[in-house]
This record gives sequence, structure tokens and C-alpha cells, in this order.
Amino acid sequence: MKIKQIVRNELVMETPVGKLRLVASNKGLTAIDVKATYSKLATKPDGRAQEILAETRKQLTQYFAGDRKKFDLPFDLTGTPFQVKAWKTLTRIPYGKTISYGEQAKAMRKPKAFRAVGSANGKNPIPIIIPCHRVIASNGGLGGYSLGLKMKRQLMKLEGISAAG
Repeated sequence: MKIKQIVRNELVMETPVGKLRLVASNKGLTAIDVKATYSKLATKPDGRAQEILAETRKQLTQYFAGDRKKFDLPFDLTGTPFQVKAWKTLTRIPYGKTISYGEQAKAMRKPKAFRAVGSANGKNPIPIIIPCHRVIASNGGLGGYSLGLKMKRQLMKLEGISAAG
């Protein structure tokens, strides 16, 4: 039996919200992890993935400096069709703006699926760039955030968003 080697290219960068581990394939960015530890998966240099990681670092640096409002990066997303649709919907929320989970569900043409939307957002593999921090509760409260409410507040403050909670 032939064993397929798993290849992931990673880069750890310092940011104002802590260390971020960026992970890419040769198709696009696959994950951002705030734990910033290297995986135990085998890695080998992949030119296209390394280019994607370098561009991601550049764009994140610009974002944290207040010089970038929209990301232009390829993604290699893995999730259910509903999750991927939820994540793609997040990319249409403008910098400095928020929507509710219900509004996101409506934008996906699933108006009753706001809880499922929240669950999908919580599994977003590329936070910050796919801006789930811009989704708040219908009462104006912060709602949840997989990376913690402290980071959600930091990201919202960076974008000039004020929110209750």
C-alpha cells in the first residue's frame, strides 16, 4: 500500500493580536491559527503555496497597519457546502461594517438558519481574512467568536466598529 504524504506549507507571523500561523496549499490559503504552533504534518517547500503565504503576510501586515480594507487572496476551503457558502458570504461584509447572524442567513437565502450560520462561522478556518468578527447578535451584542471575544473586540476596534458587550 502506498502512503500519500500530506503537504502543508506554514508560516508564523507576529501581529498586534498575537502570533498567527498561516497555512496554505498550492491552491490557496487553508487556515489561520492563533495557537501559532507548527503542525506535525510533513511539510516540503511548495513554490505556489510559499507565494500565497508571503502575499498573505503582506496583506495582513497592511490590514493591521490600517492600510488595507479588502483582502485579495485565493482560498482552498474545506467544509460542507453550507459552511463554504457561509464563509463566502462573510467575504462580502465591508470593512468597518457589521451584520447580524440573521442578516447573514438571509443573504444566503436561508433566513431561518441563523443558528447554523453561527455554527458555520465558528468553524471558519481563515478568521480575520474571512471576517466572521464582523457578525454580531441581532441585539447589537458581540455574539460569539471562535478566537475569543477579546480578539473580536480588537479587530472591531481596528476597523472603527463599536459594539455592545
